[in-house]
Amino acid sequence: MRHPLHSLRGAGPGVWRVMKDKEQMNDFHGLKLADPILKAIAESGYETPTPIQARTIPALMSGRDVLGVAQTGTGKTAAFALPLLHRLAQSGERAQAGRPRALILAPTRELAGQINDSLRTYGKHLRLRSTVIFGGASANPQIRALRQGVHVLVATPGRLMDLMNQGHVKLDAVEVFILDEADRMLDMGFIPDIRRICAKLPEARQTVLFSATMPRAVRSLADGLLDEPVHVEVASESTPAQRVAQSVRFVDKGRKVAALTGILADEEVERVIVFTRTKHCANKVVRKLAAAGVSAGAIHGNKSQNARMRALKGFRDGRIRALVATDIAARGIDVPEVTHVINFELPDEPESYVHRIGRTARAGRAGMAISLCDLDDRMALRDIERTMRASVPVDDDHDHHDEDIAQARGERRKQGGRGQGRGRGHGKAGGNFRRRARRPARKGARSGA
Repeated sequence: MRHPLHSLRGAGPGVWRVMKDKEQMNDFHGLKLADPILKAIAESGYETPTPIQARTIPALMSGRDVLGVAQTGTGKTAAFALPLLHRLAQSGERAQAGRPRALILAPTRELAGQINDSLRTYGKHLRLRSTVIFGGASANPQIRALRQGVHVLVATPGRLMDLMNQGHVKLDAVEVFILDEADRMLDMGFIPDIRRICAKLPEARQTVLFSATMPRAVRSLADGLLDEPVHVEVASESTPAQRVAQSVRFVDKGRKVAALTGILADEEVERVIVFTRTKHCANKVVRKLAAAGVSAGAIHGNKSQNARMRALKGFRDGRIRALVATDIAARGIDVPEVTHVINFELPDEPESYVHRIGRTARAGRAGMAISLCDLDDRMALRDIERTMRASVPVDDDHDHHDEDIAQARGERRKQGGRGQGRGRGHGKAGGNFRRRARRPARKGARSGA
């Protein structure tokens, strides 16, 4: 059943939105998913779809393209995984060697692995096969899995391009193409690879773009890839999770490590993710925490896949109390028990701040986000507050408060006035995509519901 649609102003040609407060499903049975999928959902302990799932799944079940944006932790993976599994199960076609019927692209190894785990969890009662391929690990096991045949291929762009060039993967049988975390794909410079990959896909396909944030560049990318998509936006990318208690501490750069260890001296800070802007800083923070007796590990692009997986597993198991991460590497972190997020350095992009603090307060829990702001961070803080249209509460009740930085921040905001913030042009990312030709009108047979 199609949702009522209305035009989305300002989103570009061909973009549509599901009407927000009507026809929302109260349970998964109302979504008309296959019984084996419903059984797996129940076994996982889920009863009610999240808003992004309730609004996305019917559109995908009817064969529509979808452009989705929702805060992290809202269930985006299940929103596209469940209807995909339903579609593949309904057709009953056998897997072919090196010719997947569905392709899911993710920016990081961790996120790709997490998506594949979700597919296996929800599809465990189905005769469907999926596999994941990514760089930083031996390609031989991945090639063997492809030769055995898979219905769904989850991949990072670089490794997929390598195996395509070697003849191990062909995309001519892909019926569903899903691009997850599209904003991070842009940040990581994957546009050329995505362009080459899309050129190998059939024109007649269902395409899905999901993203934690939706800057203009992602909208431009979507306009070139999607065919009259349903647009689903559960929450603005500039709005932080409601259950996150935020605060900012003004601290001199030279005292940030001491401020961080002071926070971690509190036993209530049980499991924390510390964010840095650079890989070098992440390594330095881990060394300083280890010297202070805090169990810590780092994940970033310079770490090997095995080292990243060990750190993430140790964090999940509770052997590592503090996980230090850069923004890109953190995209695959899904640990519901994170109690605190600490911004050791504020991000350059306000949207990344929202994504960072969304690592806590997951699965209905509350969480805290503490930002350490030095003189170099004050402009970033101002941009974050402007984007959120709210001030981050100041915490000056600690031993490392720097009143000069607090006052400098206030003066800078007063002097800046409107229009004095740093420009954040997105260039022409996505402009190299040719707009897809319109497909013929859909027939009822395409609907999976």
